[in-house]
Amino acid sequence: MLKLRDGIIELYKKVATSIPGDVEEALKTAYSNETEPLAKESLNIILQNITTARKTSRPICQDTGFPVFYVKVPKGLSHQLIKGMIMDATRIATNKIPLRPNAVDIITEKNTGDNVGDHFPIVYTEETVEQFLAVDLMLKGGGCENLGQTYKLPMVLDYEIATPLTKGGMGRVLAERDFEGVRKCVLDAVFKAQGRGCPPYTIGVAIGGAKDQVTFLSKKQLMRRITDTHSNAAIAELESKILNDINSLGIGTAGLGGRTTAIGVKIAAAHRHPASYFVDISFSCWANRRGRLIW
Repeated sequence: MLKLRDGIIELYKKVATSIPGDVEEALKTAYSNETEPLAKESLNIILQNITTARKTSRPICQDTGFPVFYVKVPKGLSHQLIKGMIMDATRIATNKIPLRPNAVDIITEKNTGDNVGDHFPIVYTEETVEQFLAVDLMLKGGGCENLGQTYKLPMVLDYEIATPLTKGGMGRVLAERDFEGVRKCVLDAVFKAQGRGCPPYTIGVAIGGAKDQVTFLSKKQLMRRITDTHSNAAIAELESKILNDINSLGIGTAGLGGRTTAIGVKIAAAHRHPASYFVDISFSCWANRRGRLIW
């Protein structure tokens, strides 16, 4: 089990210091396509930062995020044992890499100093029929986490300023219980972000019938590869349409304008209760830090 703990420590190092290849390639494509000088220079700085972090084994961002684990555990292996191993590895990784201590007590406002606290990190476990343990880790930055939104449809979206959704005027937009309503919610969340949270974003979306259901699923979509295609053709088409619509908003890299506000939109759809229709949107900054350990 010490080897597993050491493997998780190395996973932390990999995720904190090296952007996944699919994300890096999407950022390189955005750089190649960009014509707005300030946005292009910002993308150039991002790509240089990625290279430097990888070469020097230093964290890509000073905010090393909120650790979120998705673990598939073989039958017969204790889930509590795995969670304990993750906590031990987190303490060591915080000191060794180092990671910025981000676990703050809600009552005392004191930082634990080791990234371990009540429900910190977040660890989701599920049993698998496979004979190996799969540990997926996301380091979720605080700035982009703050941009997340949950919508309960039908819903009226109110605007006091001109927006693309109101076709350049002020007013109200009705988001109905359908894919067009989902599209309006995502565009609303991106427009209200106004370039905060370090775009180009990767955006996770979930549609379902319960609040905890959709918030879990939307964040999990950020673990999907930028290049993947949803198995359902209707959802795949919606992902593509929303991504194109987001990039027509003109918010751009770091909110400086340009062609690329998001590099990916990933959607999950769950069965819902007849009375409920929730849409949740999760944002990742350009540094979509994720990785996997197989043990």
